[in-house]
Amino acid sequence: MAAPVLTALPIDPILPDVVRSLAERASLVLEAPPGAGKTTRVPRALLDAGTTGEILVLEPRRLAARLAARRVADELGERLGDTVGYTVRFEDVSSNKTRVRFVTEGILTRRLLADPELRGVSTVLLDEFHERHLQGDVALALLRRLQQTKRLDLRLVAMSATLDAGPVAEYLDCPVLRSEGKRFDVTIEHLPAPDDRKLELQVSSAVRSLVQTGLDGHVLVFLPGAAEIRRAMESCEKLASEHDLALLPLHGDLSPADQDRAVGPSSRRKIILSTNVAESSVTIEGIVAVVDSGLVRVVRHASWSGLPTLAIEKTSRASAVQRAGRAGRTRAGKALRLYTKADFEARPEHDSPEIQRVDLSQTMLELHAAGASDLAWLDAPKPDAWRAAETLLGRLGAIDEGGKVTSIGKRMLDFPLHPRQARMLVEAEKRNVAEDGVVLAALIGERDLRSSSKTRFDGGGHAGRALDVATEQSDVLALLDLYREAEASGFSGHALRAIGLDQGSVHSASRAEKQLSRVVRRKGEGKGERPTGQAYDDALRLAILAGFPDRVARRKKQGSRDLALAEGGTAELSETSAVRDAPWMVAVSAELVRGRTLVRVASGIEPEWLIELFEDRIREVADVTFDEAKGAVVGSSKMLYDGLAIAESKGFDKNDPRVCQLLFDRVKAKGFRSLAPDDALDRWLARVRFASSQDSTIRAPSDDDVANTVRAMCAGKTLLRELEGADLLGTLRAETGSWARIDELAPDRITLASGRAAKVEYDDGKPPWLESYLQDFFGTKTTPHAGRVPIVLHLLAPNKRAVQVTTDLTGFWDRHYPTIRKELMRKYPRHAWPEDTSVPVPMKPRRNG
Repeated sequence: MAAPVLTALPIDPILPDVVRSLAERASLVLEAPPGAGKTTRVPRALLDAGTTGEILVLEPRRLAARLAARRVADELGERLGDTVGYTVRFEDVSSNKTRVRFVTEGILTRRLLADPELRGVSTVLLDEFHERHLQGDVALALLRRLQQTKRLDLRLVAMSATLDAGPVAEYLDCPVLRSEGKRFDVTIEHLPAPDDRKLELQVSSAVRSLVQTGLDGHVLVFLPGAAEIRRAMESCEKLASEHDLALLPLHGDLSPADQDRAVGPSSRRKIILSTNVAESSVTIEGIVAVVDSGLVRVVRHASWSGLPTLAIEKTSRASAVQRAGRAGRTRAGKALRLYTKADFEARPEHDSPEIQRVDLSQTMLELHAAGASDLAWLDAPKPDAWRAAETLLGRLGAIDEGGKVTSIGKRMLDFPLHPRQARMLVEAEKRNVAEDGVVLAALIGERDLRSSSKTRFDGGGHAGRALDVATEQSDVLALLDLYREAEASGFSGHALRAIGLDQGSVHSASRAEKQLSRVVRRKGEGKGERPTGQAYDDALRLAILAGFPDRVARRKKQGSRDLALAEGGTAELSETSAVRDAPWMVAVSAELVRGRTLVRVASGIEPEWLIELFEDRIREVADVTFDEAKGAVVGSSKMLYDGLAIAESKGFDKNDPRVCQLLFDRVKAKGFRSLAPDDALDRWLARVRFASSQDSTIRAPSDDDVANTVRAMCAGKTLLRELEGADLLGTLRAETGSWARIDELAPDRITLASGRAAKVEYDDGKPPWLESYLQDFFGTKTTPHAGRVPIVLHLLAPNKRAVQVTTDLTGFWDRHYPTIRKELMRKYPRHAWPEDTSVPVPMKPRRNG
């Protein structure tokens, strides 16, 4: 096949500069407007310049990769797959002769991880880098590291039409080349005021206005997704019929033949209704007008599951400029924006990088496998998102505590899926249910197949035909049954509508199933017999549990929709869920509704499965408290999975340290003195402190010592009365020792001459003292001592008031008693007041006064 004559493109004049720059520098940032031809002409220029090795061109979409590869192959006059080919997910059109290979982002990342040195590759072109997809950022970081380490010869080009080149050029430490190109004027019209009509009606009105103004070419309509495209086509059917227009959809889920019809030449005027796949990389000849909805489906992730979701959002200004530029490639064109100019000006300049808004667990697993989890990023991921991804991979068993990829994690990497889905599929293989396991993985990766969130299931598995919902073991298995029913009908539209399934979601799940089935068959399933009956369903439910170990929930009580979550907090099971009776379940899909977590899709589990799959997450604890009424520690033993009790029994280990602590805290609150008669504890401690002040070998117990002794006494006990009957004072005396020496230095009582035993008082910081009636001291000549310290004597009159306080009893008798005697004889004549104090007066019972 002879090579055709190339049509001049705006990028052509700077191609020599591109080749020259890459001969001198390792990297380059190339800016060129939409339609300039950078996607197809730059790799061709490098090939023609004699670049050795393979040239990889990274494309953000499969459609762009396939069409760009075909264009370059056609320009070379060769068959696709020879010098030029492409590799996308589950499709490889190339050969051992291929020198220029167009690949999608995930393919490049996986190749880098499988072959960290990228052997045989000389140049990598990152096309449409402004879209800042996660895999594009990963590839950039991996390639930059490779350039700086083992592949100094590797050449890298970041290409875009609307790229903010400065940060990328700084990151790559490279120059920027700009192609002004030949761009025709595009007249841009905005709505004068917001249009509240349905989007499809706005589209048909805009197309009609273009046709009525003498349209002589094709119209490209940008819509957010396939569903919006279908509705817009229905709205435009009458207009297309009236004006002999070809209505053609264009999106990534179409077959290659359908995509070719949309982008290929046509003798009829075409209305091409496209997602943002036509925003860049794909040049469609003959476009003279663009209708821009200003909307795009953006990849984010469900906060509950982490699985990727598509949210409809407004495009950035850069994206709007890119879309409008598709109308000015070969002649002046027109762009109708279905929003106001004020709306346009209020939008962000560029889209935020995916790395800062999507789940990172799949990327992290791949980087751990490559030993590249410490990359230097153009824009670093958010720390919280990075930690969350690492935590999830640990829960899934994909990485160990040191971050090393486990055997399970390595098998998960074989599947181009989110780690939750991949973990499910690994478990399904292990249990020999992979045939339906791939369907489950595909179903969970799609939005709910049911056409309405209000869909309910009856006993026959049909939707929307009964208000009384039959109980199911799993919403996911119920969806599987509906899917198999639809499959048996050939996925006909009539059958899908009859059972209440969304046609787009079902077909998307079907494609994913076929792709995954090929991988499973190639890798092989687990060994052993395939289970049957209930065991088969249990195996599938176990596989679901394996993918959602952190989303386990328990019904609070039978018949209630209130759930307790294993990781804390509560949720409510949706009325649309068929899991009506299962006490335990996995919350597969949930959303926040008016501040409350509503579980839409659940799958029942058996609690013993948690022990089987996640033994390391199981812990046994005792729940113990102090019962004031019983005066005892009470409680039960629990087996916990995270925060939920799998099993519970009365009784507990009384040697559990918490039991001792509870009892100790209760005694401490009452006061340790409650464990000794009256004031015996304080009195004894005061005596020991006084004895210690005279003899340093005696160690007086501190408050901490007393507390430690009480704590030790609590060990092995559960009842307060067990402690109240214990001998705290005796225990402390035994621990302190030196009993005789303490009694010698700090006697408890002194026997006076009258025979009365007077209690000696010990106050910290003061000398010891005692009090008794004056007559009790008759016969006592000298002051009694506590060790070396004279005791302060309080000599009491019959009215119990002290007539003298002294430490000099001998001096009292000599100097003060004669005078005091006269006064006492006058006041208390019935008492004996002898002149001779050396003779004891026997103690007699006394009446008050």
